Amino acid sequence: MTDPLALLDREHLKSMTGNDPELAIEIIEIFQHQAEIWSRMLDPKTDPKQWADAAHTLKGSALGIGAIRLAAKCEKAEKAGRAETPPSLTAAAVLLGDVKDVLGDTLEEAAKVLYELASSGAFKAS
Repeated sequence: MTDPLALLDREHLKSMTGNDPELAIEIIEIFQHQAEIWSRMLDPKTDPKQWADAAHTLKGSALGIGAIRLAAKCEKAEKAGRAETPPSLTAAAVLLGDVKDVLGDTLEEAAKVLYELASSGAFKAS
């Protein structure tokens, strides 16, 4: 069962990778790379469509590893950036700040899972 508050839902990751630790490692590394690229575009001073696109891409990457909380924050930012009337600069800064905060926590959790998988070659219980 997927945990809606999970930073990284290991059961979701196991399901998405067919319980293959090597594939899970590869998927997490792709997520880390995506996060590095797209997080730079989460700038409230830029065109809202630009940061909405970045939030959308991060959301998809987050869902691939079971980062449910991050995906939810990204979805909220994406919808706001694509709204007919975009949020104010202050509101956008708050939304994107929330995404970045959860992204940082998720990257830490992803690093822990990578370590677990690399050191044991298997998933650990969450």
